[in-house]
Formats: sequence, structure tokens, C-alpha cells
Amino acid sequence: MTDDAVPDLRASDADRERVAEILRDALAEGRLDMTEFEERLDATYKARTYGELAPLTRDLPAAGAPAAPAVSLSKEPVGDGGWRERIVGGEGSSQWAVAVMSGFQRKGRWTVPRRMDCVAFWGGGELDLREAVFADREVVINCVAIMGGVNIVVPPGVEVVVRGIGIMGGFDHEETGVAGEPGAPRVIVTGFAFWGGIGIERKLPRADRLRLKEERRELQRERRELQRERREDRDRRRHGEYPHPRRRHGE
Repeated sequence: MTDDAVPDLRASDADRERVAEILRDALAEGRLDMTEFEERLDATYKARTYGELAPLTRDLPAAGAPAAPAVSLSKEPVGDGGWRERIVGGEGSSQWAVAVMSGFQRKGRWTVPRRMDCVAFWGGGELDLREAVFADREVVINCVAIMGGVNIVVPPGVEVVVRGIGIMGGFDHEETGVAGEPGAPRVIVTGFAFWGGIGIERKLPRADRLRLKEERRELQRERRELQRERREDRDRRRHGEYPHPRRRHGE
């Protein structure tokens, strides 16, 4: 998948952080000055699609590869990204989740079975797959929502295929078509929603979000320190604390 092939696909937090990392490397290597870096970093965190992210690194080498061309936003990193350890086999924690005028939730460390059936009738449920392990490389989650809703949260890198329909309701297809990482699970969501909704969203795990938040804070501290040094340097020059260059004879 090339950058130009998917310009309208929605970018994830992981995509934005991948670009931000390349910009930080470019600043450290002197490829960007601070003004350029700040402008591009601001645009990175405001970007909503691949098409908005791609131009920000088009003239820069990819992270960890100085001789490489501009970064690719395809979700194809080297290796399996640790996914192999998360496909554990077995039967899964539970194969059913039912909410009748109530709710259900699966989150944290749990095993997604090869097939899971979810029913929400006048109720709601959430399946959070960000820290889950998987019984197989491909799993099916079948959802039926009648005057209720089911929300499925997947981590970046997982491929999602949606084959459900909504009748006077909604079935989220936004994550369909986003390529998965090599070795990552494939989640197929089927079923129907009648006067209800099935939502699918992609989020970073909590540990990753906290790490990225701390990195942003550190970057802001570095930026403030650089701005302070610039102000001090400007003040010293203004008050004549730096010697002026010696004039040449005759000037």
C-alpha cells in the first residue's frame, strides 16, 4: 500500500506518532530547524488522514534509515511487531456476551475466541481488544444489537473486516480497508443492528498512550528551554554583551 493509494483513509494515533518520531530525528540531525519542526509537528497532531500526513515527511528519510526515501504510511513494519506472542490458541475466555436491559464488558487481559457472539437488547456492551490475546490468527465477532449497542475497540495494527448491516440502525464500516501489520490478528465483525448500533474504533493501549503523553511533555519542555535560550541570547546581543566583529581598515 503506498501513500498515494490511501490518501483519504483516517490516520490513527500510531500513524501520527510514527511521523512525529521521524520529525524529531530530522531535528536532531539538522535536517529541520526548530521553526520548521514546530510547524510540521503541529500539523502532524492535527492531521486526520494519510493524505495530510504524507507531505510532512516526503523530503525526509524514514526513522532509523538515513539513506531511505520518505516515510511510507503503509502499516507494514519490519517483523511481526510482537503479535506472535498474542496468538495463543485455546478456546477463549468466553464465547458469548449478552446484555438484556443491562451491559457487558470485556477488557484488559482476556482471550478472544475464534468466534464470539454478542447480543445487546435494550442494553450495551464493550469489547476492548487492545490488551487481549487471540485464540487464532483470524477471529469472528458476531453482534446483534436491538435497541442497544456494542462497541469494539481494537489496537493499531489489527486488520478489521466488517460484514454487518444496519436496519434503522448503524454498523460502523470506517475501519474496513485499513491494512494490518504482518502477523497481526484479523478481526471479522458480522451481524446486524436494528434500532441500535455497532461501533468500531481504533485506540492505542493505555500504556502506549501514557508513554506518548510523556514524550510530548518532554518535547514541550525541550521547546520551552530552547526558546528561553534564544531569548537570553537575543538579550545579550541587544545589551552588547557579545563583542562586535572587528571592523576592517578603511570601513
